[in-house]
Amino acid sequence: MRLYAIGDIHGHLDLARAAHDRIDRDRDLTGDYDAPVIHIGDYCDRGPNVAGLLDYLIAGQAAGAPWHFMKGNHDRMMRRFLEPERKRDQLRDDLHWLQDNMGGKTTLASYGVDVSPRRDRAAIHADAREAVSEHHITFLEGLQNSLHLGDVFLCHAGIRPGLPLDRQDEDDLVWIRDAFLMDMRDHGALIVHGHTPIRQVTHYGNRVNIDSGAAYGGPLTAIVIEGNAVWHLTDDGREILEPIPQIMAG
Repeated sequence: MRLYAIGDIHGHLDLARAAHDRIDRDRDLTGDYDAPVIHIGDYCDRGPNVAGLLDYLIAGQAAGAPWHFMKGNHDRMMRRFLEPERKRDQLRDDLHWLQDNMGGKTTLASYGVDVSPRRDRAAIHADAREAVSEHHITFLEGLQNSLHLGDVFLCHAGIRPGLPLDRQDEDDLVWIRDAFLMDMRDHGALIVHGHTPIRQVTHYGNRVNIDSGAAYGGPLTAIVIEGNAVWHLTDDGREILEPIPQIMAG
């Protein structure tokens, strides 16, 4: 089995195209044009071109590319904001999508919505519902919580340790951090996730974090997995990712 995965994109269309170019070059070397590509979530917020990115992802899937899309916490916040009665994320009532640190305003600006400070949330909400196309709403509604392929389990944030993989809760799959990140046990599958940005893609033995901080000026990671082996896809080809002990990973 071979699969590809791409980390948190956060509105960086240029980085997404470059990541897919690296995957395409690897496909040319292997001759495998059917292996799935799993996008790990967080397509929106913080980056400059969310509208263009969603158009690109939707078009690729419509053209028959074997692409799969996980749901990230930022994607869930965007979808909930766009409901007729805008909602906060039920897990984090202390966060609102239009807070400056969340990136919702940057997302809406890519749709041409006026998000200047003089405007209140009700006015921005009304304009957002007009500006964001039904195709994009449908895309957000169709995002998967997780995908289990062979010995690999892919989701946005991580899992609740000790809970069977087929009984995981969406809140954990899109939001969890320390309870998952600090757990060193074997989860029954290699967990591939993003959500928590790190300086570079890292294989911890029981999990692989592929969020290398594209939202904050870092690179966008693409990996390929074959059996038990994981490679980072670079402009120069594959680089093997050797597992490091969790206790040393900090």
